[in-house]
Amino acid sequence: MKYRQLGSTGWKVSEISFGAWAIGSMWGTVDEKESIAALHKALDMGINFFDTADVYGDGHSERLLGQLRKERKETFYIATKAGQRLRPHTAEGYNKENLTRFVEESLRNLQMDCVDIVQLHCPPNQVYYRPETFEALDELVKEGKVRHYGVSVKTVEEGLKALEFPGIQSVQIIFNMFRQRPAELFFPQAKRRKVGILARLPLSSGMLTGRMTRATNFGEDDHRSFNREGARFDKGETFSGIDYNLSLELVEELRELVPEGATMAQFALRWVLMFNAVTCAIPGGKRPSQVEDNAHASDLPPLSDEVMHRVRGLYDTRLRPLVHQRW
Repeated sequence: MKYRQLGSTGWKVSEISFGAWAIGSMWGTVDEKESIAALHKALDMGINFFDTADVYGDGHSERLLGQLRKERKETFYIATKAGQRLRPHTAEGYNKENLTRFVEESLRNLQMDCVDIVQLHCPPNQVYYRPETFEALDELVKEGKVRHYGVSVKTVEEGLKALEFPGIQSVQIIFNMFRQRPAELFFPQAKRRKVGILARLPLSSGMLTGRMTRATNFGEDDHRSFNREGARFDKGETFSGIDYNLSLELVEELRELVPEGATMAQFALRWVLMFNAVTCAIPGGKRPSQVEDNAHASDLPPLSDEVMHRVRGLYDTRLRPLVHQRW
């Protein structure tokens, strides 16, 4: 496993990290023993950065990470998220009182005295025009409840706006072979300001593992069955906002570019790591075998210029008109 600097934190985090949404909720059936085994496998593979949120299984994902902290002695970092518990989910709700309440609940779930990183969880766009929200986060740092903070954003524009706040250490944004826009403007700006980039959905909700077909069935509690058109949250969070059948076609075109001896998932993750502004890719994993496969992406050699050019060409011709200006 290779490691990269996270913002100005001084931390070196694994370039393949662990996204804990899948072991929390909305990804179909989850076995708790298998989830814990997957977390242990992550540490065994050198992964030292875990991303979760207070709403993943109503704190279940956080509690599993709290259990991991009790069972292992290695140093690792946990980034959680806050804000999606708000009802209604409004910009005004991102205030000191609510953020303190959310953070304190996460601390109980994680069995920690101080959260390594708390991220605003895809807040309404207006939050980025409310400096008082970020002042509240600064206060939580001073109070010792939070070491660092960042944001998880829906769009490039939100990411760019977040960079204006000096306390921001990380921006989490969707980035994969199907969603390439962040690399054009956002990445250089984040790198210049020494802000870490956490690439979420690097496997496009599992599509870029190459294991899905037209016959694949998803459970009723799996967002990949009910949110393809944005019924519950932003459409772009499910299969990158791209039509399922079109995604399958594109995966078949990409398959011929997979390096010998590598899996499709490893190829997709290695592509993300080709961008040096990226701190880490955070694929999910419900089973130890998935975690191990993902982690080995760090072992792959750099992709060739020709492969990078062909992936870009596929995006430009087939996907740019569909996604580039939307997110």
